[in-house]
Amino acid sequence: MKRRLMALCLASTVILAMLVSAYAAILGAKKEGPVEYVGAQKDIFKTGMAASVVSLEELGGKKGVFAIGPIEGLDGEITIFDSRPYITKVRGNDYIVDKTFKHGAFFLVWTEQATWTDVPVPATIKGYADLQGFVKEQAHKAGLDTNKPFPFLLAGTPEEIKWHINVDRTEGKPITNELFVKSKEPYVTKHEPMDIVGFYAEGHPGEFISQYAPAIQEGSGMKNAIHLHHVSRTSKASGHIDDITLGGGMVLRLPKP
Repeated sequence: MKRRLMALCLASTVILAMLVSAYAAILGAKKEGPVEYVGAQKDIFKTGMAASVVSLEELGGKKGVFAIGPIEGLDGEITIFDSRPYITKVRGNDYIVDKTFKHGAFFLVWTEQATWTDVPVPATIKGYADLQGFVKEQAHKAGLDTNKPFPFLLAGTPEEIKWHINVDRTEGKPITNELFVKSKEPYVTKHEPMDIVGFYAEGHPGEFISQYAPAIQEGSGMKNAIHLHHVSRTSKASGHIDDITLGGGMVLRLPKP
């Protein structure tokens, strides 16, 4: 009897701790318009660590979730497309895809969105910078408040994407900007049908928008305002997009206001 009571008490304690932990993480998240986010990229340079601030399991069971971010410890990339997780991690000379929520993120941005408006992407929109301007322009036309963060999707077959997966190459040293850049395994994918998750925000550099984007030329005066991840429909390719060359017939999807 005593053993049973002790077991019940232990189970209750564990459940309570889990609930407290989840509640704390939810309290730590910020919400602006349709976008929620927790943690910040810039925090890893203050602490020297990429510690988890949220468990993806908190998003499990929710519908219409679209989320992107990096895995704790610089150990991969998180892409959640319509509540389906695609977690990529470099292993040896290849990478794996895990489709569970059993991972932590050192920052994460997400939205819960069921309805979208489709906008054809004209052939004149070819590169990353073109796309950033087009997304803002079309969001404004659709009645979205572009002063606040908002999500968007892209569907179609890009001519090429340059992308990466985070992999820890710090050798146990505190994370610096240089080591953060080094801790990325680059890939190139061409002519594959993709689903792309993006977030637009002009006032969140160093949080869930990188202050530096390889596709934006230094000295151009243009600031990065988008964060893109992709999921291939024909291969296991999934990760953070550094640069993109769009293909014909692609479609931008914006949230209905």
